[in-house]
Amino acid sequence: MNLKGKSFLTLLDFSREEVEYLLSLAFELKAKKKGMPHSSGVDGKLLEDKNIVLLFDKTSTRTRCSFEVAAYDEGANVTFLTNSQMGKKESLEDTANVLGRLYDGIEYRGYEQSVVEDLAKFSGVPVWNGLTDIDHPTQFLADMMTAMEHTGKKPSEIKFAYIGDGRNNVANALMIGCSILGSDYSVATPPSLMPDPQLLGICMDKAKGNGSELKVFSDPSDAVKNADVIYTDIWCSMGEEDKMAERIELLKPYQVTMDLLEASGNANVLFEHCLPSFHDLETSIGKDVHAKFGLKEMEVTDEVFRSRNSVVFDEAENRMHTIKAVMVATLSDKLSF
Repeated sequence: MNLKGKSFLTLLDFSREEVEYLLSLAFELKAKKKGMPHSSGVDGKLLEDKNIVLLFDKTSTRTRCSFEVAAYDEGANVTFLTNSQMGKKESLEDTANVLGRLYDGIEYRGYEQSVVEDLAKFSGVPVWNGLTDIDHPTQFLADMMTAMEHTGKKPSEIKFAYIGDGRNNVANALMIGCSILGSDYSVATPPSLMPDPQLLGICMDKAKGNGSELKVFSDPSDAVKNADVIYTDIWCSMGEEDKMAERIELLKPYQVTMDLLEASGNANVLFEHCLPSFHDLETSIGKDVHAKFGLKEMEVTDEVFRSRNSVVFDEAENRMHTIKAVMVATLSDKLSF
C-alpha cells in the first residue's frame, strides 16, 4: 500500500483497503511506541528531517497534542501556527504556496472544508484535516481503533450507535467511516438535526456495497439495540454556542444514560466520546449551563462517563497513534510496512 504524497481531507477519498491499512499501521506504530512486538517495517524515525506545520483556526487539546507528539516520536520538526496572515493580509492560495515551499506537510483545524481542500490544491504537499465544520476523519480512526481493541472484533463485525446531533462533523465522520469499512451504523437524532441527505445517500450506497446497514432513528432506544459502541458528542459544536437553549430543548431526550446503555442488550457495550464532554460541573461552560438551565450534565451522565463501559481516554490516546499513522503513511520515505 502506497499512500505517499496523498492528502487526508475526508475518508471519502480513501478505499476500504486504504482505511484498513491506516488502522493496521496505527496498531503497529502503537506497539512500537510501547516496546511491544511490531513489524520491522515501522522501525526507526520514519519522519526524520521532515518539517510539519500545524495551522489552527479552532482551539484544541487532543488534535494539537496528538500531531505534535506523533511528529516528535518519528523525528519531525513542528511549527504550531495560530496567527498566520491567511485570509487577512494574504490569500489562502498565496499562504498555501508559501507553506508548501517551507514544509513537507500541513495540518489544518478550522471551519470550512474548502480551506483544507484549497490548502492541498495550492501547496503541493500532503494536507491533513484536523477538523472542519463538516468532517473529522482523524477522529474516526481513533474511534474505530479503540472499538477494535476493546471488542476484539474486525470493523465489519462492529456496530456503532450515535446519539445526538446527527449532522455534525463527528457524526458525519463516523457515518462515512462505518460505511466504508462495512460496520453497521445507526444514528438517533431529532428530525431537525438529521444527517445531510446527500451525504446520507452516499454513505447508504457505500454501506450496502460493503455489506453493512445504515439506519436513522428518532428514538435512541431503537438505535442502540445490539450496539457494540454507543457514541455521543457535545450538543453545540464550536461556533454554535448561541444555540445552546435550542439544542438543550432538542437534545435533552438524547442524553446517554445507564438506562440507554442497558437498552443495547449488551452488558459490555462501549461508551465513546470525542471529548471534551460536559458530564459534570467542573468546566466554566458546565457551570454556566447549570446556572441558566439547571442541568448538571448534558450529552452524557457522569455515571456513564466514569463507568467501566467508558473508553474515552483510550480513545483520546489513540488519536495520537492514528494521526501518526496518517502522517507516516502519506509522508515517510522510510516506511516499508
